[in-house]
Amino acid sequence: MQTNDMLQPAEVALLYQAHHSWLRSWLRSRVGCSEQAADLAQDTFVRLLRARQVSPLKEPRAYLSSIARGLMIDQFRRRALERAFQESLAQLPEADVPSEEDRLLILDTLARLDQALHQLKPRARQAFLLAQLDGLSIVRIAQRLNVSRATIERDLAKALGACYRLRYADA
Repeated sequence: MQTNDMLQPAEVALLYQAHHSWLRSWLRSRVGCSEQAADLAQDTFVRLLRARQVSPLKEPRAYLSSIARGLMIDQFRRRALERAFQESLAQLPEADVPSEEDRLLILDTLARLDQALHQLKPRARQAFLLAQLDGLSIVRIAQRLNVSRATIERDLAKALGACYRLRYADA
């Protein structure tokens, strides 16, 4: 084994040669589009290059399909978010529609926020959304989720912490 625990580029190149065609076929059968499958396969190997995986892989196809599955889910969530954003823009008066540059910034922020919130436990995510989107108080959220006020306060603190880290991650 290498002194460094990451897969080396040469090892990834061998995996690419051995499994790229299989991965593209596997993805094509799931997404139904050759171009999208090719993009996801490439993204999978890029992610593998950045991964902290100990080499060598014992089950490379299982590992590659796991990465690809996560990328498909991310892509599905991003597209759903984009559709919802476009639908909300359609509701705005013409004068309030943001510029294309602002739209991209907003959409990127929403995608990063969505990713940060999906790292939380479901109850914390739900509590945050009830507070931020529905404007419910801590007491009402606790009643709705059938937990204590202190539990909701902790959940909201975790969610706000995730948002804070997101905001300052690029600073």
